Amino acid sequence: MGSPQRPPVAHVFRGTFVHSSRSAPMEILHEHLLGVDDSGTIVFLEQSDQQEQLAKKWGFKTSDIRELSNYEFFMPGMVDTHIHAPQYSFTGTRVDLPLLQWLTTYTFPTEAKYKDSDFAEEVYTRVVRRTLKNGTTTACYFATIYTDTSLLLAEILDKFGQRAFVGKVCMDVNDSVPQYKEITADSVRETERFVKELLEKKYPRVQPIITPRFGPSCTEDLLHALGNLAQAHDLHVQSHISENEEEIKVVENMFPAYQNYTELYDKNKLLTSKTVMAHACHLSEEELKLFSLRGAAISHCPSSNFSLCSGILNVQMVLKHNVKLGLGTALGLDDVIGNFEVGKEFDALLINTKASDSPFDLFSADNFEDIVQKFLYLGDDRNISEVYVAGKQVVPFSSSV
Repeated sequence: MGSPQRPPVAHVFRGTFVHSSRSAPMEILHEHLLGVDDSGTIVFLEQSDQQEQLAKKWGFKTSDIRELSNYEFFMPGMVDTHIHAPQYSFTGTRVDLPLLQWLTTYTFPTEAKYKDSDFAEEVYTRVVRRTLKNGTTTACYFATIYTDTSLLLAEILDKFGQRAFVGKVCMDVNDSVPQYKEITADSVRETERFVKELLEKKYPRVQPIITPRFGPSCTEDLLHALGNLAQAHDLHVQSHISENEEEIKVVENMFPAYQNYTELYDKNKLLTSKTVMAHACHLSEEELKLFSLRGAAISHCPSSNFSLCSGILNVQMVLKHNVKLGLGTALGLDDVIGNFEVGKEFDALLINTKASDSPFDLFSADNFEDIVQKFLYLGDDRNISEVYVAGKQVVPFSSSV
């Protein structure tokens, strides 16, 4: 009786692979062969001297092998656990105010424009293209309070092939820009519709995420309803917490019955092992213990924290309390992506350290670890020649997108 048919190998690469493993923060694998099957799963990663045996087992020919040059390597795709897609239109500007005044003056009026699907489509298309081009293969997005254009963001993500979580933002409190808020019941109903319609699309790598904006934008009734919804559908949750001190005071005044900001989310079933909270600059040790107990994660946002002078996250303190911090682990994807272990999906960047317009120079004395570090600290999208998500090449962009 013949052995069962193996799935065909879609890609075989030979060259250098750089990733992290449980045993090493950076592993450089020279002269290796990596195979990816039709479903985008890594099926082998072996030294090149195993080529003959691998070719027999997986049925590929020497001509099927893609050879990397000495100045190229593959690394895992990057994960961004906190992106506000609608804010992309003013990225790099308007960083002259602290958080709450910044929201009122710039952010809420801008997000109110996303009721317009044409405007939303332009910005959302650009942010997805830009993040993919920059090597972000997995992203966790905040959209806006508008359900239809939040669903449009999910559609664009699926079209371009980025792995993503998308949240329709929920907020029923906004005295500063009252035209940009929802009625509580509407927010809950629209979030239910958003989740239902997105799940019905059956996009392979785009999922809904429950998204209360943050404590000052939500009533207790809304938080409670969203917690129940997340629990009922076993969904991920994202929000902000303790970004700046003024925000924390607002939460204390709005919710005096709760001991702290973290308890507000926890008591309303929004602090779970599927939760990612952004910023968290000013959490107490007591709150970090609760994060650890629930298995909730923090998305570290140093650029924003410095730009708006919000505060500095004590990363060592977070890690001391065994709280998940950023990256794919924060999204519960560490069994799916993150390195080149067999069985994981091939989310990867092909790096060319000698690209014609590379922003850094190489010298004869550089060893390979030096070259990798130069890319990590000085490189940019000019060095990223190809991007793969689940084995599918998504950059350079195809003519169909």
